[in-house]
Amino acid sequence: MEYEDKRVANLWLADELWQLGAIQFGDFSLGTAVHSPVYVNLRLLVSNPAALREAAEVMLEEVRTLQNMRHPRLAYYDLVAGVPFGGLHLATAFSLLSGTPMIYLHPSKDGQGHVIEGTYSSGQTVLIIDDLITGGRSVIQTAARLEAENLIVEDALVLLDRQQGGQMRLKREGINLAAILTLEAVLRYLGTSNKISPEWYHQSLEYLGKPHDTL
Repeated sequence: MEYEDKRVANLWLADELWQLGAIQFGDFSLGTAVHSPVYVNLRLLVSNPAALREAAEVMLEEVRTLQNMRHPRLAYYDLVAGVPFGGLHLATAFSLLSGTPMIYLHPSKDGQGHVIEGTYSSGQTVLIIDDLITGGRSVIQTAARLEAENLIVEDALVLLDRQQGGQMRLKREGINLAAILTLEAVLRYLGTSNKISPEWYHQSLEYLGKPHDTL
């Protein structure tokens, strides 16, 4: 119960994202999320250093909480890896805050695949960090490239889970997902605090296949 209470307390971050203009409503085509009524642009965090640091602090606190449980939900790690491009700013902030070395993928000069930037050793465990997850493809591709270099990937950490199959897809690949916020929680916060219209609130929850209350 204490852990769930902490997740509810993280809703202040939803307000930060709203104030940044990182959450928009309309008709968006977002890769696997075709015709989504809601778009979340977490890259805007780079324009607010205080908010970016706060986000990294929440992510680090979440990691420590999950690791220190009686039955840990997140493995200990040697490195963090940011997923290009959305996860790089969060991974960098997390790395600086936690003192954990960082690596990331960079397209090779010949355009055939990616090279790993940064220093690492075979057998090290890597925590993958991304800004958000939809279907999980970017995280899985990153994990595959890291594992090809004999690095170990057990967990991925994201600021927002759009709840569109990413968690289950990662689970099938043997990767545990930890998310600070879910899109449903953000929508319910925005709806119940009257920051968005009932129409957008209902339409967005219906898009996610979630039940909704009448506002």
